[in-house]
Amino acid sequence: MRSRRQILIDWIEQDRIAPGNLQSALSLSSVFPSKANWQRFLDQLLLWLGALLLAAGVIFFFAYNWNDLGRFAKFALVEVPIIGALIVLWRIGLESISGKITLLAASLFVGALLALVGQTYQTGADTFELFAAWAVLILPWVLVGHLAALWLVWIALLNLAAVFYYLVFGGLFGFIFAPDQLLWVLFALNTIALVIWELRAARDTPDRWAIRILATASGTAVTILAIYSVAEFRHAGALGLLAWAVYFAALYVVYRIMVVDVFVLAGGVLSVIAVVITWLATNLLKSGDAAGAMLLIGLIVIGLSAAGGWWLKQVVNGARS
Repeated sequence: MRSRRQILIDWIEQDRIAPGNLQSALSLSSVFPSKANWQRFLDQLLLWLGALLLAAGVIFFFAYNWNDLGRFAKFALVEVPIIGALIVLWRIGLESISGKITLLAASLFVGALLALVGQTYQTGADTFELFAAWAVLILPWVLVGHLAALWLVWIALLNLAAVFYYLVFGGLFGFIFAPDQLLWVLFALNTIALVIWELRAARDTPDRWAIRILATASGTAVTILAIYSVAEFRHAGALGLLAWAVYFAALYVVYRIMVVDVFVLAGGVLSVIAVVITWLATNLLKSGDAAGAMLLIGLIVIGLSAAGGWWLKQVVNGARS
């Protein structure tokens, strides 16, 4: 569905609006935000920043004053904000944006509390256990919060838990090790989250910024897998390259045909350029003429970038028509 802004831009390009009537058209179409819209935007922006800065302030305060604070003071410094946030949430409810942001702040304080327990009592838990426990404990809040930012925090915790798990054990259950194994886990995790989010978006108002973050995370993981597959083909095989091709073919169908999203398509263009250049560098630099190979690779990068930019512009123009 075309927005009023896109329709107005098309009319201006087609000279359907006289230059003298342009300001009136902009005012009537509400393309520019009104005073009330600006006030609502600034209120929410300051609310978000206030909650995040409050959480960061508490964490950095007791981290900086760690040696000067007693055990009870440390726990009070973290537990009191959690209790206070829950009391505020009970009073204002989850329906308002203030309640949702309060729940997000409480979720961040839970992570600080877990880190404090581990440092104070020296439980011996690995870092991945901290992030995994954090994700498990706030999961009920994530489910009832219906807040995109809180869901992304939870998914980020799962990613961090997976990363630190592999840094500790070096593989699945400590038995298997491969440089690309963690990338497969991150790719699967973020792709599943992306698919679920898109299915939810088909029934509800989509959070496009959250979808783009997930697409960036999964696309980055599979692109690195493809690059590794190209550079280390004898050891890695073609599975990473095959997964990359299937993934971006699916993204093309979804974000070019079904739902046009230029941001995701631009990421796909960048990924194609990265994989192609990796293949060229892997094969051309073996020829012995490094200078000529680098010159050719540079020209191909320029050509692919120009072609990608032209195609994305055609996609934008097609979305307007």
